[in-house]
Amino acid sequence: MSAARNPIPESNARVADAPSGNWVYRVLPRALWPHAQLARWDRPIGWQLLMWPCFWSAALAANVASSPTNVDTVWFPALTLWHLFLFMTGAIAMRGAGCTWNDLVDHKIDAKVARTRSRPLPSRRISKGAATAFLVIQALVGLLVLIQFNWFSILLGIASLGIVAIYPFAKRFTDWPQFFLGLAFSWGALMGWAAVFAELAWPPLLLYAGAIAWTIGYDTIYAHQDKEDDALVGVRSTARLFGDNTKIWLVVFYGIFTAMAAAAFILTSVSWPAFAGLAVAVIMLAWQIRVIDIDDADQCLKLFKANSHVGLIVFLGLCAALLV
Repeated sequence: MSAARNPIPESNARVADAPSGNWVYRVLPRALWPHAQLARWDRPIGWQLLMWPCFWSAALAANVASSPTNVDTVWFPALTLWHLFLFMTGAIAMRGAGCTWNDLVDHKIDAKVARTRSRPLPSRRISKGAATAFLVIQALVGLLVLIQFNWFSILLGIASLGIVAIYPFAKRFTDWPQFFLGLAFSWGALMGWAAVFAELAWPPLLLYAGAIAWTIGYDTIYAHQDKEDDALVGVRSTARLFGDNTKIWLVVFYGIFTAMAAAAFILTSVSWPAFAGLAVAVIMLAWQIRVIDIDDADQCLKLFKANSHVGLIVFLGLCAALLV
């Protein structure tokens, strides 16, 4: 659709905190920009952070299933690759659905915050009805992905929807909305294991706990971008709660992540590359803590995005362990 046929100026059709050179604005017709912005297709960091716990759990399960000491599970590499594809697709769909739901719930608050008032709903570039229809379509894609797994995994995936539904309201009743985000965003740490073994065990539960702590850490960094506006409109967050003590709390939560992931690796007897990958990830997290300036919004966003590299390194360590 050409600019001449669209009454919305190009400068008003973008979202303030999204990169203007993203593929969304080069490939999609302008009429679909609001939908892509609702789903955050122009900001892939969200689905990446949702995906990594799935990938960790799937790779950890593959290490256990391929072990010579395991006589109960037949492991096929192609099956693991198929699961990874499904988890990536599901992460994109469900992150988009979750963001759309979040924007529907928060559109009045978003209109009062500088970073979010340009989003499609508060800027009235899409109606609530159209946004709801788009939410349903994304959820159906997520359901189509989910039913490719075993029944235990399907029920486990459905169980996560309650947390997803509650999350947008958490900032209204607790200083710990990042904890609720962690519960939702880390659910894949359970799903990867369940997809292979059709049950849960201590390793995925420990990995889940660690991923929750990791999420609280990186989303606290993210929330420091909005702390002044949040204070004005009454939105609560761990960034406001921790304040100048943020570095100390990051040490706590990133430390919990490290301990829980290491414990999961020890219980499954994965080989040394998994621990080497975790060690590199810990160094990256320590660097975040060392350099963070909680009053520099641009730096906070960069450090938040750097956590996708952390997730990748942990996953590559588990893959290398599988090969060894």
